Amino acid sequence: MDMRPIGVFDSGLGGLTAVRSLRQILPEENLIYFGDTARVPYGGRSKETLLKYARQDVRFLRSFDLKAILIACGSVSTTSLDTLRAENDLPIVGVVEPTCRRALLVTKTKKVGIIATLASIRSGAYEATLRRLDPDVEVIGKPCPLFVPLVENGRIHRGDVVIETVAREYLEPLKATGIDTLILGCTHYPLLTDIIADIMGPEVTLVSAGEESAFELKRMLKAEGLRADESRQGEPEFYVSDRPEDFERIASVFLRENMRHTARRIDIDQY
Repeated sequence: MDMRPIGVFDSGLGGLTAVRSLRQILPEENLIYFGDTARVPYGGRSKETLLKYARQDVRFLRSFDLKAILIACGSVSTTSLDTLRAENDLPIVGVVEPTCRRALLVTKTKKVGIIATLASIRSGAYEATLRRLDPDVEVIGKPCPLFVPLVENGRIHRGDVVIETVAREYLEPLKATGIDTLILGCTHYPLLTDIIADIMGPEVTLVSAGEESAFELKRMLKAEGLRADESRQGEPEFYVSDRPEDFERIASVFLRENMRHTARRIDIDQY
C-alpha cells in the first residue's frame, strides 16, 4: 500500500471532472488538485508557453510527496506530456491515449470526431494517436475555443441561449460528416454533455477524456503496487492561482456535490 497522494492539475476548473471520476473509481486515494485559474484558458497558448506553465504546475504539485500525477488538461497532454515524463521520476498520466483507446473500442464505422482546444487540435496528438492505434480510422477534428471560458463562467445548462448557439455552430457541421463517436478532448467539455448529446443525437457515442484517464491511472497504480488502503476514504485538497471564492462557487457544479473543502490560493509564479 502507498498512502501518498495523487496530484492532478488543469488550467482551471475543467480538471474537476477528472477529480470526480477519480473519487468514484479510486475513492481510497488522497488527491491534491491545482487549477491555474489565473491563467485559464490554456488552449490558445503557444507550445512553449504551455510547457512553461505545465512545468510550474508540476513543480507546485511536487512540493507534496506525490506518488503519481494526472494531467487533467488536454492542451498540456497533447503538447507537453513526453517532456514532463522525461523530466520527472514519478508516473504521469495524460488524457490522450486512454481516450483514444476507448473511442476505438466503441466506434462501429471508424469515423471518429474530436472536439478540443485550439492547442490540442493544432498539435495533432489525438489524430496521430488514433491512427497509430488503428491506421484505418477516419478522424475529424474541430477546435471549440469558446467552450472553456463559457464553462468557467457557468454557462453549461440546457436552455442557455449563449452556450446552445455556440455549440450548434461548432457541432452541426461535425454531425453532418457522419461520425459515430465523438471525443470530448478537453476536461471542461463533460459539463456540456447534455447540450452536446442533444445536438449530436443518440447515434453518436461521447467519450470523456477525464473519465478514461482516471481508469488508466487506476490500472497503472495497480500494476506498480501503488494503490492506497482500499478500506479507507481518501480526501481531496484544492489549490488555485486566483480567487478561491470563484472556484468554490463553480466547483460544486463540476463535482456534482456541495463543496465541503476550502480551496487555497497559491502564487504559481514562485514555482
